[in-house]
Amino acid sequence: MPFSVKTCIKSLRRSLSALISLGLCFVLVTQPVFGLNDGQLLVLESWKLVNDGYVDVHKFEKVEWKRLRQRALEKPISTSDQAYSAIEAMLQPLGDPYTRLLRPEDYQAMKESNLGSEINGVGLQLGARAEDGEIVVIAPLEGSPAADAGVVSGTELLSVNGESPKALGLEATAARLRGESGSQVIVEIKPPNEDIKELNLERRSVDLRPVRTRRLREKSHTLGYLRITQFSEGVPEQVREALQELSEKDIEGLVLDLRNNSGGLVSSGLAVADAFLSNKPIVETKNREGISDAIPAGEEILYEGSMVTLVNGGTASASEILAGALQDNGRSQLIGSRTFGKGLIQSLTTLSDGSGLAVTVASYLTPNGRSIQNLGIEPDRLLDMPEPLNPGDSEDRWLQDAELLLEASLDRKDLEEISFQEEDNKDTTQTTSTESSPEIISPIKVSVQESSQ
Repeated sequence: MPFSVKTCIKSLRRSLSALISLGLCFVLVTQPVFGLNDGQLLVLESWKLVNDGYVDVHKFEKVEWKRLRQRALEKPISTSDQAYSAIEAMLQPLGDPYTRLLRPEDYQAMKESNLGSEINGVGLQLGARAEDGEIVVIAPLEGSPAADAGVVSGTELLSVNGESPKALGLEATAARLRGESGSQVIVEIKPPNEDIKELNLERRSVDLRPVRTRRLREKSHTLGYLRITQFSEGVPEQVREALQELSEKDIEGLVLDLRNNSGGLVSSGLAVADAFLSNKPIVETKNREGISDAIPAGEEILYEGSMVTLVNGGTASASEILAGALQDNGRSQLIGSRTFGKGLIQSLTTLSDGSGLAVTVASYLTPNGRSIQNLGIEPDRLLDMPEPLNPGDSEDRWLQDAELLLEASLDRKDLEEISFQEEDNKDTTQTTSTESSPEIISPIKVSVQESSQ
């Protein structure tokens, strides 16, 4: 084809168009990466973590998730506080109070709590009510100012020093409640079925002591009592030591107390479940890809005797995993009241500036496929209300009910064993009298009498 000016111009135009297109693509791709400051990069980092792991991908379309990222980056962000506010505003439309930013001081406090150390505050474990997002008390910490003031599970937290907990969010509310020992905080609360009241609580150091145990001496049986108030990092080893100590005291049955245990580390809850179950399913998880296979317990079991488990409205999250596994596997009766109903699992990631991001990545189901989120677990036996305010003390009626139930179970077991032995010996006696000489009958009769005593 002969070369012409027209052909040359057409070729040049195509080349220029291609170069311009490539240039525009380069600008669009590179500008967000190289033109952003640290605060804006933190927003992008948070957005990507949620985008890659959040359990409900259908929510992204409803809230225009990509548009939320753009809006966050359009805001002036030159300080850490501005970056945090932009991230919080970006997460808010998801409507999930458990997918949240943890500012550095709140993140550090959470990590310290999960290590099982002491905390300074009023001792309230908080959650978000499913139907309206209001902040409610899952449980007060034992021996805390809140527990001493009579705050109970299910209490709605209306204000903290005049600020709205719902507007603040879980972590900021918890931060307002913490502080130096001796300082005070004014909270407005509404207990279940009661009027609104105002409390002036003095903060102090609260010893978490997540594992407590003792021997219960009864008339005919020796029982063990094991109370777990949270699943922090060192709890599985503490439970192992407690069970070993109780076994050395020859306990015949165990009362496991999970009341007011608001959860903690799921890994710790699974490790404790492993102590009571052998090769049994503990929990199933459901992430954005679907339901995974159940997580099984290992072969080794630390305690295989009779047991009863106490639960209440403060039993939540990881403690519900344990309670559901014990109930579905027929390992332990649950008694008390319906559990809280937090069946969501969060991943916790340290961001580049030392803050943290919690993202709901899965929900969990009991081994029988029951969902716990917003439903809780119904115990096998409901106990009389009102609920005891101080679990484990000498006036704890629910603990006394648990002891009676466990003793009755052990008595039935003893009777069944005696009945079985008598039947077995009876069959042996009849066979011997028919096939053997009378001289052999006497020792068998003695054996039956001994086993019946």
